[in-house]
Amino acid sequence: MDNHPPLFRKVAIVGMGLIGSSVGMAIKKHGVAREVIGVSRQQASLSQSLKNHAVDKTSHDVKRSVADADLIVLSTPVKTIIQLFSLIGPSLKRGAIVTDVGSTKAAIVDGAHKHLPAHVSFVGSHPLAGSEKKGAAFGSAELFQNTSCILTPTEKTNRGALGRIESFWSRLGARVKVLAPAEHDEILGYISHLPHLLAYGLMETIPSNHLSYAPQGLRDTTRIAASDPEMWKDICLTNQIGILKSLDELVKVLSSFRRAIVLKDENNLLEHFKKSKHKRDALDKG
Repeated sequence: MDNHPPLFRKVAIVGMGLIGSSVGMAIKKHGVAREVIGVSRQQASLSQSLKNHAVDKTSHDVKRSVADADLIVLSTPVKTIIQLFSLIGPSLKRGAIVTDVGSTKAAIVDGAHKHLPAHVSFVGSHPLAGSEKKGAAFGSAELFQNTSCILTPTEKTNRGALGRIESFWSRLGARVKVLAPAEHDEILGYISHLPHLLAYGLMETIPSNHLSYAPQGLRDTTRIAASDPEMWKDICLTNQIGILKSLDELVKVLSSFRRAIVLKDENNLLEHFKKSKHKRDALDKG
């Protein structure tokens, strides 16, 4: 446990999958809250969260669980996060802070501003951590260590609440960065959402009877195609602008590949591959 006082008396985590369970485990490890309650409709998730020591208590009743919480972390698929704002809003106490872990931000931030009461604060969060694995059984107190967490405040965001959420994610091990919601969605459209779509597309394209010959490279390239389809459906439909922009750019590049192959244009192909290798090498150098 860290040698720091708790940031919050009570934290309610709504959604006890991989991320929610990991948030709870990291809170407990670093002494960030005196009490953590996990909320889920799935009893198996709650039982596993207790087994993981991610929470002190569990509940199926989201309204009752958030009523006296100082911090509420919404860790569900994106569309569910947006629906939860109007559901929990009337139950939240004055001064409570709400954050989330959603992979898109503009739609979530807009929903929070529309549906949460004025006496609570909302700070959008996106921890860039996770796995293609699904469920509380894969939770880890180390999941956020040395990762980035993007916060997406707006002019409406309470500065005191923003500071506390910055401290929250820092205490869990993340490096905090700040972006506007729309800027976040454009960037993530390229660096996260597009790669997932590409992995899904590759797996759909490859004939099933070819997969028994698949090398490790294909497994590495398409690992994230094992991610939760429901979650990624929501991400696609709440970041249409960012994803369509990155998809259109990819289509142009693939079309250029195709044209170069048809024309047997060695120089064009080599330039494409050199440019890509240079970027990939730079990525490893940080």
